[in-house]
Amino acid sequence: MQRSDSQKGSKRFDGMDVTTQLAREPASLPLDALLDEVQYRTFLYFWEGGHPETGLPFEKRRADGYMATDAVAMSGVGFGLMALLVGTERGWISREECLERTSLIVENLYRAPRFHGAFSHLIHGTTCETLPFSQRDDGGDLVETALLMQGLICAREYFAGNNKAENELREKITRLYDETDWRWYTRGDDDGPLYWHWSRDHDWIMNLPITGWNESLSAYILAAGSNTHPIDPQNYHRGWTRNGAFVNGESYFGTRLPFGEPLGGPLFMSQYSFCALDPRGLEDRYGDYWEQVVAHARINHDYCLTVPEYAKAHVWGLTASEIPYGYAANSPTQDVGAIAPTAALSSFPFLPREAEKALRAFMAFDNGSLLGPLGFVDAFTPSGDWTAPHYIVIDQGPIVAMIENFRSGLLWNLFMNAPEVRRGLSRLDFQVGNQHSG
Repeated sequence: MQRSDSQKGSKRFDGMDVTTQLAREPASLPLDALLDEVQYRTFLYFWEGGHPETGLPFEKRRADGYMATDAVAMSGVGFGLMALLVGTERGWISREECLERTSLIVENLYRAPRFHGAFSHLIHGTTCETLPFSQRDDGGDLVETALLMQGLICAREYFAGNNKAENELREKITRLYDETDWRWYTRGDDDGPLYWHWSRDHDWIMNLPITGWNESLSAYILAAGSNTHPIDPQNYHRGWTRNGAFVNGESYFGTRLPFGEPLGGPLFMSQYSFCALDPRGLEDRYGDYWEQVVAHARINHDYCLTVPEYAKAHVWGLTASEIPYGYAANSPTQDVGAIAPTAALSSFPFLPREAEKALRAFMAFDNGSLLGPLGFVDAFTPSGDWTAPHYIVIDQGPIVAMIENFRSGLLWNLFMNAPEVRRGLSRLDFQVGNQHSG
């Protein structure tokens, strides 16, 4: 895959491009050059790797860059929209190219079935029809919808120009958000949680409440911020926090963890919502969310230091990813030996030094074999006996987003200044950092 003339890509050092030098001596390159290359290649997953007709990013691609499935995950579309904005700011595509692709994606989202306003987990990349995620999961998925809305809202805030194309894009995105019936997903209970799934054929049979701590905080904030179908604050307090039962407060490897399961769980739980939601200065009656995301990353890192195979390779990062015999939500309490680069790289805002060390180790591992045409492969075993055969969209997207938030705060600033987000945070009595209080 070659960069187009509009894509400025890698800088050059000492007469060779970054790609050549990466293979020779990744430890000697400046951090900015490494971040440029990783963000750029991962951005290509969404730019050159998107569906040629609909622009939608596929759920999975082969490690050589070729298509692996027709399926499109709604969360991946949200991350993809963020990646397009990053690519524009980094000069890899023009603003006009980004607007055109974003508008195409939004247009095709209107072709997809919705279930009381919520999208299904998966749709077909060409027809946009629902693809059942499982036998009874063939309807609305509120968490996938929330992660999609994060990207849509960032795109709407980015394209703030007073012209026909940008005005129409903003209107269409706002309508998608306003038509999401968040209240429906409480099952009519103002004191209970949001529910993850609803199906026309199977109703509430999945029966999965959205409770914390996991990746779904933004679902509650967006639901509370709705002007058309808002949830009650009690849905958050009695549902998400379970009246405070999601508080942890224990210390692991010397680090206190505010919320969640012992040792924190897979790292995606403190990353997906925070690709858009800025945890800096974010607090409510239960605790400090910056402390949470930093602690979660720190505990994951420190656990990995205790595993000889990981420590020898200077790598860390356990999250949901491919594993040698399938897919698993890896964590310190469920460690099958697979390291996912996204876990450490999406921790750049929280543990920058540790993330940089992991990045350089990933670059150097097995003579650079982990870094392919669309970024890092999904996972690998540090013993060197297995490398994932795919890229997965929900792991690629946070790499681009979180590295950019570390470098510029772009997506955090866009999302946190959106009126729906500010309204949701206010209704749920969050305190917001000074950078977003104006």
